[in-house]
Amino acid sequence: MTAAQAGCLTAALEIGYHLLDRGAPALTAVEQAIRVLEQSGLFNAGRGSHVQLDGVRRMDASIMEGQDLQAGAVASIEGIVHPISAARLVMEQTTHVLLVGKPGSAFARHCGLERQPRRPSGHAAGKAAMTRVWSPKTLELYRTMMSSGPALRKRAGKETVGAVALDQTGTIAAGASTGGIDLMLPGRVGDTPIIGCGVYADNESGAVSMTGLGEGIIRIAVAKEICDRLAQGERPVSAATQVLKKLVRRIKGAAGSLVLAPDGRFAITHVTPRMAAGWWNGKGRPTVRDSFQ
Repeated sequence: MTAAQAGCLTAALEIGYHLLDRGAPALTAVEQAIRVLEQSGLFNAGRGSHVQLDGVRRMDASIMEGQDLQAGAVASIEGIVHPISAARLVMEQTTHVLLVGKPGSAFARHCGLERQPRRPSGHAAGKAAMTRVWSPKTLELYRTMMSSGPALRKRAGKETVGAVALDQTGTIAAGASTGGIDLMLPGRVGDTPIIGCGVYADNESGAVSMTGLGEGIIRIAVAKEICDRLAQGERPVSAATQVLKKLVRRIKGAAGSLVLAPDGRFAITHVTPRMAAGWWNGKGRPTVRDSFQ
Protein backbone atom coordinates (compact mmCIF):
# COMPACT_ATOMS: atom_id res chain seq x y z
CA MET A 1 0.00 0.00 0.00
CA THR A 2 1.42 3.37 -1.01
CA ALA A 3 1.31 6.48 1.14
CA ALA A 4 -1.24 7.96 -1.26
CA GLN A 5 -3.50 4.93 -0.90
CA ALA A 6 -3.20 5.05 2.89
CA GLY A 7 -4.12 8.72 2.85
CA CYS A 8 -7.11 8.04 0.62
CA LEU A 9 -8.36 5.25 2.88
CA THR A 10 -8.00 7.57 5.87
CA ALA A 11 -10.02 10.27 4.10
CA ALA A 12 -12.74 7.77 3.19
CA LEU A 13 -12.99 6.60 6.82
CA GLU A 14 -13.20 10.16 8.09
CA ILE A 15 -15.93 11.11 5.61
CA GLY A 16 -17.96 8.01 6.42
CA TYR A 17 -17.65 8.44 10.18
CA HIS A 18 -18.52 12.14 10.17
CA LEU A 19 -21.65 11.40 8.14
CA LEU A 20 -22.70 8.79 10.71
CA ASP A 21 -21.87 11.15 13.57
CA ARG A 22 -24.25 13.73 12.07
CA GLY A 23 -27.04 11.15 11.86
CA ALA A 24 -26.72 10.11 8.22
CA PRO A 25 -27.92 6.61 7.21
CA ALA A 26 -25.38 3.80 7.04
CA LEU A 27 -26.21 3.49 3.35
CA THR A 28 -25.02 7.06 2.70
CA ALA A 29 -21.84 6.58 4.72
CA VAL A 30 -20.99 3.44 2.73
CA GLU A 31 -21.73 5.09 -0.61
CA GLN A 32 -19.76 8.26 0.11
CA ALA A 33 -16.75 6.41 1.52
CA ILE A 34 -16.59 4.23 -1.59
CA ARG A 35 -16.99 7.27 -3.86
CA VAL A 36 -13.77 8.70 -2.38
CA LEU A 37 -11.91 5.53 -3.40
CA GLU A 38 -13.52 5.42 -6.87
CA GLN A 39 -12.66 9.07 -7.51
CA SER A 40 -9.01 8.74 -6.48
CA GLY A 41 -7.81 6.48 -9.29
CA LEU A 42 -5.60 4.74 -6.72
CA PHE A 43 -7.64 1.56 -6.43
CA ASN A 44 -9.28 -0.96 -8.75
CA ALA A 45 -12.58 0.91 -8.89
CA GLY A 46 -13.97 3.96 -10.67
CA ARG A 47 -11.14 5.97 -12.24
CA GLY A 48 -8.59 3.31 -11.34
CA SER A 49 -10.50 0.35 -12.76
CA HIS A 50 -8.71 -2.33 -14.74
CA VAL A 51 -9.53 -2.80 -18.40
CA GLN A 52 -10.79 -5.95 -20.03
CA LEU A 53 -8.86 -7.63 -22.82
CA ASP A 54 -10.54 -5.52 -25.51
CA GLY A 55 -9.31 -2.32 -23.82
CA VAL A 56 -12.64 -1.27 -22.30
CA ARG A 57 -13.14 -0.44 -18.63
CA ARG A 58 -16.25 -2.29 -17.38
CA MET A 59 -17.20 -1.98 -13.73
CA ASP A 60 -19.39 -3.67 -11.14
CA ALA A 61 -20.83 -2.45 -7.83
CA SER A 62 -23.50 -3.26 -5.27
CA ILE A 63 -24.96 -1.80 -2.10
CA MET A 64 -27.37 -3.18 0.49
CA GLU A 65 -29.06 -2.02 3.68
CA GLY A 66 -30.13 -4.28 6.51
CA GLN A 67 -33.46 -2.92 7.71
CA ASP A 68 -35.63 -3.80 4.71
CA LEU A 69 -33.03 -5.88 2.85
CA GLN A 70 -33.05 -3.40 -0.02
CA ALA A 71 -30.24 -3.86 -2.52
CA GLY A 72 -29.05 -2.48 -5.83
CA ALA A 73 -26.27 -3.48 -8.19
CA VAL A 74 -24.74 -2.83 -11.61
CA ALA A 75 -22.49 -5.08 -13.69
CA SER A 76 -20.31 -4.42 -16.73
CA ILE A 77 -21.21 -0.74 -16.92
CA GLU A 78 -18.97 1.62 -18.86
CA GLY A 79 -18.06 5.30 -18.87
CA ILE A 80 -19.10 6.10 -15.28
CA VAL A 81 -16.86 7.31 -12.43
CA HIS A 82 -19.09 6.13 -9.56
CA PRO A 83 -20.68 2.69 -10.09
CA ILE A 84 -21.54 2.58 -6.37
CA SER A 85 -23.94 5.50 -6.89
CA ALA A 86 -25.41 3.77 -9.92
CA ALA A 87 -26.07 0.73 -7.72
CA ARG A 88 -27.85 2.85 -5.14
CA LEU A 89 -29.96 4.48 -7.86
CA VAL A 90 -30.99 1.03 -9.11
CA MET A 91 -32.12 0.23 -5.57
CA GLU A 92 -34.01 3.47 -5.00
CA GLN A 93 -35.38 4.41 -8.43
CA THR A 94 -36.30 1.05 -9.94
CA THR A 95 -38.08 -2.11 -8.85
CA HIS A 96 -35.01 -4.16 -9.77
CA VAL A 97 -31.84 -5.27 -7.99
CA LEU A 98 -29.34 -5.61 -10.85
CA LEU A 99 -28.84 -3.78 -14.16
CA VAL A 100 -26.09 -4.85 -16.54
CA GLY A 101 -24.10 -3.84 -19.61
CA LYS A 102 -25.13 -1.11 -22.01
CA PRO A 103 -28.65 -0.68 -20.55
CA GLY A 104 -27.11 -0.30 -17.10
CA SER A 105 -24.66 2.26 -18.47
CA ALA A 106 -27.51 4.14 -20.16
CA PHE A 107 -29.44 4.18 -16.86
CA ALA A 108 -26.42 5.67 -15.05
CA ARG A 109 -26.01 8.35 -17.73
CA HIS A 110 -29.74 9.11 -17.61
CA CYS A 111 -29.40 9.71 -13.86
CA GLY A 112 -26.66 12.26 -14.52
CA LEU A 113 -23.73 10.44 -12.96
CA GLU A 114 -20.24 11.74 -13.69
CA ARG A 115 -18.70 10.20 -16.78
CA GLN A 116 -15.24 8.99 -17.75
CA PRO A 117 -13.78 7.52 -20.98
CA ARG A 118 -14.55 3.86 -21.64
CA ARG A 119 -10.92 3.35 -22.63
CA PRO A 120 -8.27 4.95 -20.39
CA SER A 121 -5.65 7.10 -22.13
CA GLY A 122 -2.38 5.35 -22.93
CA HIS A 123 -4.02 1.94 -22.75
CA ALA A 124 -2.72 0.71 -26.11
CA ALA A 125 0.93 0.63 -25.01
CA GLY A 126 0.06 -0.97 -21.69
CA LYS A 127 -2.05 -3.63 -23.37
CA ALA A 128 0.78 -4.45 -25.78
CA ALA A 129 3.17 -4.91 -22.86
CA MET A 130 0.71 -7.07 -20.93
CA THR A 131 -0.14 -9.35 -23.85
CA ARG A 132 3.51 -10.36 -24.08
CA VAL A 133 3.16 -12.16 -20.74
CA TRP A 134 -0.04 -13.96 -21.71
CA SER A 135 0.33 -17.44 -23.13
CA PRO A 136 -0.46 -17.98 -26.82
CA LYS A 137 -3.24 -20.32 -25.69
CA THR A 138 -4.94 -17.55 -23.68
CA LEU A 139 -4.65 -15.02 -26.50
CA GLU A 140 -6.09 -17.58 -28.91
CA LEU A 141 -8.97 -18.17 -26.46
CA TYR A 142 -9.77 -14.45 -26.57
CA ARG A 143 -9.62 -14.34 -30.38
CA THR A 144 -11.78 -17.45 -30.66
CA MET A 145 -14.27 -16.11 -28.14
CA MET A 146 -14.70 -12.91 -30.10
CA SER A 147 -15.65 -14.87 -33.20
CA SER A 148 -17.43 -17.99 -31.98
CA GLY A 149 -18.89 -17.73 -28.49
CA PRO A 150 -18.26 -17.54 -24.74
CA ALA A 151 -15.37 -18.98 -22.75
CA LEU A 152 -13.75 -18.53 -19.38
CA ARG A 153 -10.20 -17.73 -18.25
CA LYS A 154 -9.02 -17.19 -14.69
CA ARG A 155 -6.36 -14.68 -13.70
CA ALA A 156 -5.16 -13.56 -10.29
CA GLY A 157 -7.42 -10.90 -8.80
CA LYS A 158 -6.66 -7.41 -7.50
CA GLU A 159 -8.46 -5.59 -4.77
CA THR A 160 -12.03 -4.41 -4.93
CA VAL A 161 -13.01 -1.47 -2.70
CA GLY A 162 -15.77 -1.79 -0.13
CA ALA A 163 -17.22 -0.50 3.12
CA VAL A 164 -19.57 -1.50 5.93
CA ALA A 165 -21.27 0.81 8.43
CA LEU A 166 -23.71 0.93 11.35
CA ASP A 167 -25.78 4.09 11.90
CA GLN A 168 -27.46 5.64 14.94
CA THR A 169 -30.79 3.92 14.22
CA GLY A 170 -29.14 0.50 14.35
CA THR A 171 -29.34 -0.04 10.59
CA ILE A 172 -26.39 -1.71 8.94
CA ALA A 173 -25.16 -1.41 5.34
CA ALA A 174 -22.51 -2.79 3.02
CA GLY A 175 -21.21 -1.91 -0.42
CA ALA A 176 -18.47 -2.74 -2.90
CA SER A 177 -17.14 -1.47 -6.23
CA THR A 178 -14.62 -2.96 -8.65
CA GLY A 179 -13.04 -2.90 -12.06
CA GLY A 180 -12.70 -6.68 -12.03
CA ILE A 181 -9.39 -8.36 -12.84
CA ASP A 182 -6.81 -6.99 -15.23
CA LEU A 183 -7.20 -7.93 -18.92
CA MET A 184 -10.05 -10.33 -18.21
CA LEU A 185 -12.22 -11.67 -20.98
CA PRO A 186 -14.93 -9.20 -22.06
CA GLY A 187 -18.20 -10.00 -20.32
CA ARG A 188 -16.62 -11.51 -17.21
CA VAL A 189 -18.45 -10.56 -14.01
CA GLY A 190 -17.17 -11.38 -10.54
CA ASP A 191 -18.76 -11.50 -7.11
CA THR A 192 -19.11 -7.76 -6.42
CA PRO A 193 -22.55 -7.16 -7.99
CA ILE A 194 -24.01 -10.47 -6.82
CA ILE A 195 -25.95 -10.03 -3.59
CA GLY A 196 -25.00 -12.71 -1.08
CA CYS A 197 -21.61 -13.27 -2.69
CA GLY A 198 -19.68 -9.99 -2.68
CA VAL A 199 -22.03 -8.02 -0.41
CA TYR A 200 -24.76 -8.72 2.13
CA ALA A 201 -26.42 -6.76 4.94
CA ASP A 202 -29.14 -7.71 7.42
CA ASN A 203 -29.90 -5.98 10.72
CA GLU A 204 -30.57 -9.41 12.21
CA SER A 205 -27.11 -10.75 11.38
CA GLY A 206 -24.56 -8.24 10.09
CA ALA A 207 -22.92 -6.65 7.07
CA VAL A 208 -20.18 -8.09 4.86
CA SER A 209 -18.17 -6.66 1.96
CA MET A 210 -15.74 -8.92 0.09
CA THR A 211 -12.61 -8.52 -2.00
CA GLY A 212 -10.62 -11.16 -3.85
CA LEU A 213 -10.95 -13.55 -6.76
CA GLY A 214 -14.65 -13.43 -7.55
CA GLU A 215 -15.07 -16.86 -9.08
CA GLY A 216 -14.30 -18.51 -5.74
CA ILE A 217 -16.37 -16.07 -3.70
CA ILE A 218 -19.38 -16.76 -5.91
CA ARG A 219 -19.08 -20.53 -5.60
CA ILE A 220 -19.13 -20.36 -1.79
CA ALA A 221 -21.63 -17.42 -1.61
CA VAL A 222 -19.25 -16.04 1.00
CA ALA A 223 -21.01 -12.87 2.20
CA LYS A 224 -24.29 -14.65 2.96
CA GLU A 225 -22.57 -17.59 4.63
CA ILE A 226 -20.67 -15.24 6.95
CA CYS A 227 -23.92 -13.44 7.81
CA ASP A 228 -25.66 -16.75 8.48
CA ARG A 229 -22.94 -17.63 10.98
CA LEU A 230 -23.32 -14.23 12.65
CA ALA A 231 -27.06 -14.86 12.97
CA GLN A 232 -26.26 -18.09 14.79
CA GLY A 233 -24.24 -16.20 17.38
CA GLU A 234 -20.68 -16.50 16.06
CA ARG A 235 -18.30 -13.59 16.58
CA PRO A 236 -17.31 -11.66 13.42
CA VAL A 237 -13.70 -12.85 13.59
CA SER A 238 -14.70 -16.49 13.93
CA ALA A 239 -17.41 -16.35 11.27
CA ALA A 240 -15.14 -14.71 8.70
CA THR A 241 -12.16 -16.91 9.49
CA GLN A 242 -14.10 -20.16 9.20
CA VAL A 243 -15.72 -19.24 5.88
CA LEU A 244 -12.43 -18.03 4.39
CA LYS A 245 -10.75 -21.25 5.51
CA LYS A 246 -13.52 -23.16 3.72
CA LEU A 247 -12.89 -21.06 0.61
CA VAL A 248 -9.23 -22.08 0.65
CA ARG A 249 -9.87 -25.72 1.57
CA ARG A 250 -12.64 -26.45 -0.92
CA ILE A 251 -11.58 -24.47 -3.98
CA LYS A 252 -8.20 -22.86 -3.21
CA GLY A 253 -9.83 -19.43 -3.27
CA ALA A 254 -8.30 -16.11 -2.21
CA ALA A 255 -10.28 -13.34 -0.52
CA GLY A 256 -10.61 -10.82 2.26
CA SER A 257 -13.64 -9.56 4.15
CA LEU A 258 -15.00 -6.60 6.07
CA VAL A 259 -17.50 -7.89 8.64
CA LEU A 260 -19.67 -5.81 10.98
CA ALA A 261 -22.15 -7.16 13.54
CA PRO A 262 -25.28 -5.21 14.58
CA ASP A 263 -23.76 -4.59 18.04
CA GLY A 264 -20.70 -2.88 16.53
CA ARG A 265 -18.23 -5.75 16.74
CA PHE A 266 -16.23 -6.09 13.55
CA ALA A 267 -13.49 -8.03 11.80
CA ILE A 268 -11.09 -7.38 8.94
CA THR A 269 -9.93 -10.81 7.81
CA HIS A 270 -8.05 -12.12 4.78
CA VAL A 271 -6.33 -15.22 3.44
CA THR A 272 -4.28 -13.20 0.97
CA PRO A 273 -0.79 -11.87 1.82
CA ARG A 274 -2.14 -8.33 2.15
CA MET A 275 -5.43 -6.44 2.31
CA ALA A 276 -5.36 -2.65 2.50
CA ALA A 277 -8.14 -1.64 4.89
CA GLY A 278 -8.97 0.39 7.97
CA TRP A 279 -11.48 1.33 10.64
CA TRP A 280 -12.32 4.29 12.85
CA ASN A 281 -14.56 4.87 15.87
CA GLY A 282 -14.03 8.63 15.91
CA LYS A 283 -11.27 8.56 18.52
CA GLY A 284 -7.67 9.40 17.72
CA ARG A 285 -6.63 8.71 14.13
CA PRO A 286 -8.17 6.09 11.83
CA THR A 287 -6.39 2.74 11.78
CA VAL A 288 -5.17 1.94 8.26
CA ARG A 289 -2.93 -1.03 7.44
CA ASP A 290 -2.21 -3.38 4.56
CA SER A 291 -2.30 -6.52 6.70
CA PHE A 292 -4.70 -7.69 9.43
CA GLN A 293 -3.31 -11.16 10.06
